[in-house]
Amino acid sequence: MKQNEKIIFYCIIGVTVLICVLFGFRYRFKDISKEVYQVYLNGKKIGLINNDDELLNMINEEQADIKKQYGVDKVYPPNGFEIVKYKTFHETVTTASDVYNKVKENGDFTVKGYIITITKEKNEEEPEKKILLYVLDQQIFKDALEKLVTAFVDKEAYLNYINNTQEEITTVGEVIKHMYFEENITIKEANISVKNKIYTDATELSQYLLFGKEKSTSNYTIQKGDTIASISEDNKLNPQEFLIANPRFKSAESLLAIGEEVSVDLINPIVTLVEELHVVEDTEQVYEKQEVVDNSKPSNYSEVTQAGVTGIVRTTQEVKLTNGERNQGAVVLSSVTLREVVHEITTVGKKKVTTGGGSGTYNETGKDWGWPTNRPYVITSGFEWRWGSFHYALDISGTGFGSPIYAAKPGTVVETNNTCSNYGYYGSRCGMSYGNYIIVKHSNNYYTMYGHLTQDVKVSVGQTVNRGQIIGTMGNSGSSTGTHLHFGISIGYPHHPGSKWLNPRSIY
Repeated sequence: MKQNEKIIFYCIIGVTVLICVLFGFRYRFKDISKEVYQVYLNGKKIGLINNDDELLNMINEEQADIKKQYGVDKVYPPNGFEIVKYKTFHETVTTASDVYNKVKENGDFTVKGYIITITKEKNEEEPEKKILLYVLDQQIFKDALEKLVTAFVDKEAYLNYINNTQEEITTVGEVIKHMYFEENITIKEANISVKNKIYTDATELSQYLLFGKEKSTSNYTIQKGDTIASISEDNKLNPQEFLIANPRFKSAESLLAIGEEVSVDLINPIVTLVEELHVVEDTEQVYEKQEVVDNSKPSNYSEVTQAGVTGIVRTTQEVKLTNGERNQGAVVLSSVTLREVVHEITTVGKKKVTTGGGSGTYNETGKDWGWPTNRPYVITSGFEWRWGSFHYALDISGTGFGSPIYAAKPGTVVETNNTCSNYGYYGSRCGMSYGNYIIVKHSNNYYTMYGHLTQDVKVSVGQTVNRGQIIGTMGNSGSSTGTHLHFGISIGYPHHPGSKWLNPRSIY
């Protein structure tokens, strides 16, 4: 045999032997390898076990307290727990009990439930915000939402809305056109860590949704002589806010029982319920106070020669409520005058008289106030507590974006701002939150303030204005939830030491 042939022959023999050896080792390895389960927690190895069912059963059976607390039949491993099956022939296997103890020390167990994600959209002042809630059953969350809704909406009206059984308006009244939450709400089934707050009761969850906390922290025990109005005033609420916090009372005139406990917490809802209503209501239109000078009368003469009569207008409106509070803007679709306004006329004397060697002087009565907007109008917010602070003005709406704003009394413009966008949002601080505004100084140290105007401010500082003169137009600037005029009256320069806001209702 030639040398080359020998080499080839021995190579074939060698390869054959090597293959036989390898196959032998393969079958030998197969005989000695074993199936095991590697346990991971949050990506870290915590043990190798022979039987995964034994560990899972142990996790479930040892958690009697969790089962009792949540009323569930099964408890699951922590989130981040993983079991991977593979074969090995030399690694050390631990007991299921040892691994269970490590799981118990390093993780937290879970139960089946649902994660509620509430996403609030961002605005110019706040980023997007997500709130997570955990419930055992979807129905708990649905029942809690319904309790929240019926705190803001009469339950019968709500049921009529969802059942499509609302009656048509024949004279006055309202129907709900749309109802929705501003936030994006999603529900997902998941294993929930028992370290989280897991709601098992719809009433408790509704309390959190309404107040931002799990139970009322400000309660009041009713005393003799208390009314909903007086309790609200004493606790910086308006009556509507009191009714929302205590939905068992149906109106501000509801009777109170001495010794009964009520909540005087300010609501701080986790979600934002919006109601869009079609409303027909009779709105009161105030009369103006005018003076007529009779030079034949002495200077101290003053007599009401024509009594004022408020007008009544039946308006059809589109109204939006946000968490039970009427938005500042109202859209008037149509109106019918049921009773005409009769303005009050006071006749005063201007002739100087001499008494006791001196001369008499003409005393201004202050009865020369004009209304600052067109008519008919709607008062959307009064001189009252609102959203935790006092609203020292009237919010007047219903005359439309860009409608004229009139000087209520002769005077001199002392301050203006027209740097804000025509359209603001609730919480904006532009123009001290008033947006575009005008302040006018009048006789007897009266001042009037006109807020949330458009940028079309028609007067400048130092300019003299007459009663009824157009000084600006109605807008939606600054911290605003709709087109309206913020109309304030003060004694003394507004926001300066010693000034005092007056309820415009006391003037008109």
